[in-house]
Amino acid sequence: MKRADRHAPRSRAAGFALIDLLFVCFMIGILSAIALPPLMTAKEAASAASAIGSMRAIGSGQLTYALSCGDGFYAPNLVTLGTAPPRSREAFVSADLGSANIVIKSNYRIQMSGAPFAPAPVTCNGLGGGMAAEGFKAGADPLAPEVKRFFGTNSGGLVYENTSSLYATMPEVGAPPAGTLIH
Repeated sequence: MKRADRHAPRSRAAGFALIDLLFVCFMIGILSAIALPPLMTAKEAASAASAIGSMRAIGSGQLTYALSCGDGFYAPNLVTLGTAPPRSREAFVSADLGSANIVIKSNYRIQMSGAPFAPAPVTCNGLGGGMAAEGFKAGADPLAPEVKRFFGTNSGGLVYENTSSLYATMPEVGAPPAGTLIH
């Protein structure tokens, strides 16, 4: 390299100007403002679909439990549904639903209960006599206060939706006092 080339003046146009960076930040902000509301709506719809699926899975698990394990009676809670019978590796609901009596899944609080019925027999997965239920109710309540889609089901096997919690008012058998049927 020649000595004169080393000391050549540098161009002042190297790099970005502050105005260029501000323009890029402004454009990212506009694109985010346009894309964020549909993204949040899609997230809420996906969470609601998961909650509906959980209600259907609980209903199906309860029916299988009553027919194959409970001698016509239902499990009184999610943990019982999540307990596999002896000589089987499969429970009546998936592990994410049967791990506790109140489960948080897809931003919904999912719970289920059934009133113990004294004449109920011992079940195949170790539930004691008089602990199984004649019916059950289950509900999925959103954790975010701005979400107004609540779901519930019971031993009728139908899933209902409402703008307030169905779990508190859902009977173990029959239609709830409020809510619409989901087809």
